[in-house]
Amino acid sequence: MNFVFISPNFPHTYWNFCDRLKKNGVNVLGIGDAPYDELEEPLKACLTEYYKVSSLMDYDQVYRAVGFFCFKYGKIDWVESNNEFWLEQDARLRTDFNITTGVRADQIDFIKKKSLMKKIYQENGIPTARQSRVTTKEDAEAFLEEVGYPVIVKPDTGVGANDTWKLSKKEDLDRFFNELPEVPYVMEEFIEGDICSYDAIIDASGDPLFENMTHFPPSIMDIVLKNLDLSYYTCAEVPAKLQTLGRKTVKAFNVRSRFVHLEFFCLAKGRKGLGRKGDFVALEVNMRPAGGYTPDMINFGHSTDVYQIWADMVAFNERRFPKAEQEQFCAYASRRSAYEYVHSHEEIQEKYGSCIKMQEAMPEMNWPQMGEYMYTAQLPTEEAVFEYIHFVTDRK
Repeated sequence: MNFVFISPNFPHTYWNFCDRLKKNGVNVLGIGDAPYDELEEPLKACLTEYYKVSSLMDYDQVYRAVGFFCFKYGKIDWVESNNEFWLEQDARLRTDFNITTGVRADQIDFIKKKSLMKKIYQENGIPTARQSRVTTKEDAEAFLEEVGYPVIVKPDTGVGANDTWKLSKKEDLDRFFNELPEVPYVMEEFIEGDICSYDAIIDASGDPLFENMTHFPPSIMDIVLKNLDLSYYTCAEVPAKLQTLGRKTVKAFNVRSRFVHLEFFCLAKGRKGLGRKGDFVALEVNMRPAGGYTPDMINFGHSTDVYQIWADMVAFNERRFPKAEQEQFCAYASRRSAYEYVHSHEEIQEKYGSCIKMQEAMPEMNWPQMGEYMYTAQLPTEEAVFEYIHFVTDRK
């Protein structure tokens, strides 16, 4: 089996995907824009060959790289980046090289455009916030007559919380339209609740081989807009309501042979037409693993190896990694250099050193969402998670 992995060096833990593929006998071929000598040694060790392009955004260069691998190794069976930024390019490559093990170019809009996601939710009876395409101010005002303030406006196609606005009054609406970039936007009614995700590895029949719940208080949007410290955690179990809705969403979007990160609101209070307090409401689908180091957090919390489970799905279409007897929580907490904190780095080490599994300075490009320095710890209970997050992030 020939597997082309796009940008295997970012995030840097993605070498684990390549490593597990190689252990399963897969021929792993990397394409990236980093010089080969700058790749980490574990990644070099699991790549059969690496093709450097000057820019991954130049489709012609990437196309020629895949063509070279076809010439040298034969038919390509998989093309994948597991990265939101490259999903459209991945789909185009699959179409151009007739690769059938993933989403192709004529299907990509339904997993990239929020307006089309909304249509799938509605057609399949999955509760979701009301939404409208923002084309004119008059259209926006008509939608506001229906749902009222506040509302959220965001690019129809976008990653994370970039260029997301919360409009709470008419002055905010006026300012938005005065500064509106020339890209399609959508407007949604504001939902009060925490964001949770259903993270799963799905087999070729659309059935989950592994499931996880991740809890994000507060939302990434608030992190970016208010310059807060990011904290979130993976849970020991997936609530039955989220599991049911997550699986229903997988079927609705005809997901097959993928690692997915599906986002939901957990309602803070009941809302007519959506559900009761504690129910889940669909936000958006992401047809790739959760961002940052979340796959590693899932591993720590569940005493598992999602990289291996994913690679087994690719190579064998089954789960071979056993389920752990004991599953815990894993929490991420970050800091920013601009602030002073109640507890020092040394105090964090003294109190939580035995629990901390990862800690490091984050890449600068991730600072708005992920913070500048992070600590990730394995913890036994949700109560312990909250205590840990406060200890790390409380400011003076």
